[in-house]
Amino acid sequence: MQRNTIRAVGLLASLSVLVALVCWGCGGAQGLQLGIVVAVGVNGLVYFFGDSMALRAMRARPVSEIEQPDLYRIVRELATAARQPMPRLYLSPTPAPNAFATGGSPRGSALCCTTGLLRHLSQRELRGVLAHELSHIRSRDTLVCSVAAMLAAIITSMTALALLLPLGDSEDEDVPSLLGGLLFLVLGPAAALVIQLGVSRNREYRADRAAAQLTGDPLGLANALRRIEVGTRTHPLPTERRLLTAGHLMIAHPFPLRGMSKLFAAHPPTGDRIRRLQRMADRWGTH
Repeated sequence: MQRNTIRAVGLLASLSVLVALVCWGCGGAQGLQLGIVVAVGVNGLVYFFGDSMALRAMRARPVSEIEQPDLYRIVRELATAARQPMPRLYLSPTPAPNAFATGGSPRGSALCCTTGLLRHLSQRELRGVLAHELSHIRSRDTLVCSVAAMLAAIITSMTALALLLPLGDSEDEDVPSLLGGLLFLVLGPAAALVIQLGVSRNREYRADRAAAQLTGDPLGLANALRRIEVGTRTHPLPTERRLLTAGHLMIAHPFPLRGMSKLFAAHPPTGDRIRRLQRMADRWGTH
């Protein structure tokens, strides 16, 4: 838990440095002063509203217990067993089967399932997925991932805005604008990639194990991961910028592993996760 808090602070500090450097490149000393103010504002935006970014990207809406009684029942049972608060539940109108959790703390967390997940998974498999996401919330993985998601979105947006910056002419006073534009164009994609890869892939192994311990059923989660992988191939998410920067939040990589989406992959191979869960089931004697 403390490790993830430190990592989140590190990501916010990295953003502050990046914003300050870019503003200095655009406006010199005055730009640097502005950059410090902007960095403070952006950090506040990221920390307090980072959890809502992924929900908006997935066009998720709050779902009531009347609409999804089984979902509420399973999450409540698991949260009670784990002795953690019940998260807010959301539903994304997406045929691709997937789920993610977001939020800075267990009490302010949200858990989102896609309609494809509820359609294609059995209750046993769904239980494993929900336990996995609850374990992310309990360990505060969601804090780091939410911060990283919004930072990546901000940086890639800054890269797009760089195309609107004046490139200047031969006069010296326009050189800072040129430098600022180049910093956006060169560092933007690189910084977004570094942020994505900065989210440890081991968090998925830890969450898989914690979910198996919570449910006592490693194969339930293993079967769910297998179905999700098949569903991702048949119903992949579109590789839009707003979705690419939130993909690492999900239980499995939601895009085809090619092109730009491969660069943003932050999950270990699904097959390896399944094999680990199967070995766990063999040791525990569960089938």
